[in-house]
Amino acid sequence: MEDNSKTQKLQNSQTIPRHMLENDAFSQWLGIEIVAVQEGYCKVQMQIRKEMLNSMKKAHGGITYSLADTAFGFACNTYGKKAVSIETSINHVEALEEGDIITAESDVKSQKNKLGFYIVEVKKQEQLVALFKGVTYRTSVDWK
Repeated sequence: MEDNSKTQKLQNSQTIPRHMLENDAFSQWLGIEIVAVQEGYCKVQMQIRKEMLNSMKKAHGGITYSLADTAFGFACNTYGKKAVSIETSINHVEALEEGDIITAESDVKSQKNKLGFYIVEVKKQEQLVALFKGVTYRTSVDWK
């Protein structure tokens, strides 16, 4: 007999981030695409465009942060309950330029009943360009 709760969790982990992206005008403007998703994990990517550059012709740090924050938000909501960030930080390691394609890979390190701790690595190809850390609060509200 099939375990329906496991099937439902898989459907949630796959569908919730896609639903979130469909309803997120900012992430759509950034050009974010979901590459992979499973419970507690999400990988997204985008390309740096001219309008994302700062006065030094490098990607604004907020662009990298936004990609990482989106991966984090998608990953922490894959458990079927609505979750919100309560603390985040980022370390920028390398500058990015127009045309660069970057990925953000968010992975849960610890998920308790209410609090979750995540690390997001932002990379250009295999090169680490930023490291993001996030703490999430999981509510009792189901995604529907």
